[in-house]
Amino acid sequence: MEYVDFDDNTSDGLAAKSKIDMVEIQSAVQRILQAIGENPDRDGLKRTPERIARMYAELLSGYQMDPMMVVNEALFEVKYDEMVIVRDIEFYSLCEHHMLPFMGRVHVAYIPDGKVLGLSKIPRIVDLYSHRLQVQERMTRQIADFIRDLLHPQGVAVVVEALHLCLSMRGVQKHNARLTTSAMHGAFRANLATRQEFLDNISRGASPLQT
Repeated sequence: MEYVDFDDNTSDGLAAKSKIDMVEIQSAVQRILQAIGENPDRDGLKRTPERIARMYAELLSGYQMDPMMVVNEALFEVKYDEMVIVRDIEFYSLCEHHMLPFMGRVHVAYIPDGKVLGLSKIPRIVDLYSHRLQVQERMTRQIADFIRDLLHPQGVAVVVEALHLCLSMRGVQKHNARLTTSAMHGAFRANLATRQEFLDNISRGASPLQT
């Protein structure tokens, strides 16, 4: 069998196999092609099962990531207690209901309580949870919960805005519909002024998601 290797033993309770079975995926794709009436042996499709297997290995790599390895000890003790915001983090994911993509932006804020996280680690945390079969609501909560449990800050806020192809390509076919979700902890949940400061910051200069 051909496998793609990933790190073993994730620490968030959502671990899958440490290897993705590329041959099994290729076989499944070949059966799907046959089931829809296509010829998997024609020129345009001969390598499609292989391409899709490698695509899934990339798009779903988050199952094999250890969150603490992603952070990689990039925690720093700093005397800073004002809001830290990382906005417009681009992401893509696969909806677990139809395995169609959804994509958009994540905005993350936290108020430190003695510790800050290396700047590049927040986008990596977003990648960790988005590179799985997901629903946007759960992904939003997972990002916020992980940062809360990691830093124990005064507060954490996450807002996700996304375009879902399962909404625009099938079913109701609403091409301009967007879903916005949020998760708030600590000061962002308890203090209206703090929450509003965050929302004002992420809305300032925001551009619409592209179709």
